[in-house]
Amino acid sequence: MNDHAMNNPHADCWNRIGVRGDHSCELLGEHGHCRHCGVYSSAAAQVMQRPLSQAYLQEWADIFARPQEEDRRSDQSALIFRIGSEWLALPTRLALAVADPRAPHRLPHRSAGPLLGVVGIQGRIYPCMSLAALLGIADEEPAAQPGQRVYPRLLLMQFGRQAFALPVDDLQGMHRHASNQLRPLPATLAESRHRYMRGLLVLDERRIGCLDEELIGHQLNGALR
Repeated sequence: MNDHAMNNPHADCWNRIGVRGDHSCELLGEHGHCRHCGVYSSAAAQVMQRPLSQAYLQEWADIFARPQEEDRRSDQSALIFRIGSEWLALPTRLALAVADPRAPHRLPHRSAGPLLGVVGIQGRIYPCMSLAALLGIADEEPAAQPGQRVYPRLLLMQFGRQAFALPVDDLQGMHRHASNQLRPLPATLAESRHRYMRGLLVLDERRIGCLDEELIGHQLNGALR
């Protein structure tokens, strides 16, 4: 027993003669349980009011001083591809399939604008649209990197009720990221294509323009009229 218990006969009495002891306390019959007794309440108040140790205070000070971690939940998925020298992305949920590139069949009197013609894929006909023409991206390839492999593809993407075939010069694949990783577009960007973007995603020092699916879909559907 500690010094406090020796000087105070009621100290820790609930463990000795109370509900946790031999139940010999004369007040137990009156209160029914030690927690209803004033001695127990007084002891609890002393515990709550005791001075906190410096080590305890320092431990919590260190916890509150830590920088708050950003939410890194991967709640977004993007399909990343390249057109010319521009890396771009669209939501993965728009993708229907990825096909090998093929030459579109041109339509009479429809040679201008983003409509390149139509392509047949798995027994279906899709309008083939040029994102390069829509976004004003020059037809230029970036400098090749040693060991780099390029994968030109034809993306089948669904915008509203209409599916389109979109030729791309390279396909990196899908990437999951948190919505708060999307960076705002710098105010210095003046190219017209940037009005079709809702932000930038930076991966391994590569800046990827995340396209606004509603604006892109509106323009693609408008080109069919």
